[in-house]
Amino acid sequence: MSEIMEKDNLMNNVQPENAYLSIRSYVIDAQKHVYSAVNAAMVTAYWNIGKAVYEVCGENDRAAYGKQVLKYISERLTAEFGKGFSVQGLRNMRQFYLAFPDRSKVREELSWSHYRLLMCVGDEDARMFYAEESVKAGWSVRQLQRQINTMFYHRILSSKDKESVAAEIQTSVPKPEYEKIIKDPYVLEFLDLPQNEHFYESELEQALIDHLQKFLLELGRGFSFVARQKHFNFDGRHFYIDLVFYNYILKCFVPIDLKTDDLAHQDVGQMQMYVNYYTREMMNEGDNPPIGILLCADKSDTLVRYTLPEDNTQIYAAKYMPYMPTEEELKRELNLGDFEKIEGE
Repeated sequence: MSEIMEKDNLMNNVQPENAYLSIRSYVIDAQKHVYSAVNAAMVTAYWNIGKAVYEVCGENDRAAYGKQVLKYISERLTAEFGKGFSVQGLRNMRQFYLAFPDRSKVREELSWSHYRLLMCVGDEDARMFYAEESVKAGWSVRQLQRQINTMFYHRILSSKDKESVAAEIQTSVPKPEYEKIIKDPYVLEFLDLPQNEHFYESELEQALIDHLQKFLLELGRGFSFVARQKHFNFDGRHFYIDLVFYNYILKCFVPIDLKTDDLAHQDVGQMQMYVNYYTREMMNEGDNPPIGILLCADKSDTLVRYTLPEDNTQIYAAKYMPYMPTEEELKRELNLGDFEKIEGE
């Protein structure tokens, strides 16, 4: 009798639990829809307010007339609707409109906090790039801030084909070309590795695995983790690839080899073997040829160029920086004079 009662109690407990979980999911979905709707309405309202403020104040909102107008509007709105309409708040909305004068390019998927960061990006091409990537990759506000701080846009432009990349960034759907996704350098400050101290490749690998989510963010859109220390052998000789990813945008495998010293030509040859192995043994139907990334402490571009064939499209060497570099350091690393020339043409 007691066993029957226990089963009855169990059934009674399961049914309410299932009902609770179903109801909970409905509530969460509703909250998400409400948040999205409220956020979209807020972004739209702030853009319209910014446009109205610009039109009434003119080019200089800090001139005597502009100050008086902003003060008057702020006091009236605050009295009727409460906080959120300070003079500085209205200036921020005006700046929002000036940064995104084309209403069709304002993405309602992004929050006002996203736009507060985007408004601080002076270069229009970079600003629009960050906005599009934030939507496509689902970047949080903190993730967007990190990508701006580490000059993600300019590191994308550091590929071999700068002119093509600069033009491609203007389109809404980038073509799946390898040069447009490989950055140089990669900034790995989230690993908290010691500066100017030697550490082993296994330590670097373990740190990347421990911070896999942040490493995926640094790699860019479309990457998913496949394997660590991927093993294969030829004629009794064993080989291990440090990390393997798959990029679902490029539709290809991406083996990554880690080097904590300067890159040597033997390292490039080894990666060529890894890429050949994945090309001949691991590609699935519909896959594109794999690309290999040599992530190293330092490299000679001349050595890489002369080690690889002239028509190489599958192997790339990139430096990693284990700390957050200053803006000047990044500019020197990326040779931004080249980019400024391209953007000015």
